Amino acid sequence: MGRSYRIMGVCREPRILPFLLLFIASITDETTIVKNGYSFLPEKIGFGAYAYLWNQSTEIFRAYGITILVTVVGTATSLAITSMLAYPLSRRELPMRNSLAFFVFFTLLFNGGLVPTYLIYTQVFHIKNTIEALIIPGLLMNGFNVLLMRTFFMTTIPVPVLESAHIDGAGEFTTFYKIVLPLSMPIMATIGLFQGIAYWNDWFNGLIYITNPKLFSLQSILNRIMSDIQFLSSNSSMAPQSSEALAALPAETFRMAIAVIGVIPILAAYPFFQKYFVKGITIGAVKG
Repeated sequence: MGRSYRIMGVCREPRILPFLLLFIASITDETTIVKNGYSFLPEKIGFGAYAYLWNQSTEIFRAYGITILVTVVGTATSLAITSMLAYPLSRRELPMRNSLAFFVFFTLLFNGGLVPTYLIYTQVFHIKNTIEALIIPGLLMNGFNVLLMRTFFMTTIPVPVLESAHIDGAGEFTTFYKIVLPLSMPIMATIGLFQGIAYWNDWFNGLIYITNPKLFSLQSILNRIMSDIQFLSSNSSMAPQSSEALAALPAETFRMAIAVIGVIPILAAYPFFQKYFVKGITIGAVKG
């Protein structure tokens, strides 16, 4: 037993190694990476990738603000919608409960496709080039999260507690707000982490619905900069007089710097959710 604990303790330490390699690669000189590959002890240190990012700092800071706003608002709203749908589905006295649950499950199997979705959002809801375009497509619910939360409510929230609240005169909303939600922090933190990461890493909605540079999210603008670097590097022969400058573009290290910038906020937030995460996803998946 003692040996197994020691092994588990040792195995926890290497988890930080990929992130350490990621950061070291981002501050390695570009020519060193091209010549020797990635290493924990690079031959030469260089900050070309971060210098390149600093030249784009105005756009990046604005994109950071937009991404933070979208992540916070989208996650909070998504949690509210998901929980308010999952809770009624968890109550056995709800009429047509199984049919409604099937409609939620059906969304996991099929969707309308990109073209109808685009036409609905742009010509009916008119969200193109608005901040709502980064929130609403990810907001209209994730069926997996709804079913996971419904299962948590069914298996964890004691029915006698809900019945006693109703006997004391509490309505459904009061019961949900004052009893169910405080007992559901593990699943709320778990779903919140899922949604937060999805919003933070989202670039697809920005690619489809956003053409105004002032509304670019962090992932969208970093992808655009990366595409510019790759294009210039692959077409250096078109401009021989600037071939040396183009060769110095931090193509490889910039990929690592992008990953560092994108992952730091998630790493900072994860410890606050960690104590709830395993419990929430385990209890929520016990029964279907």
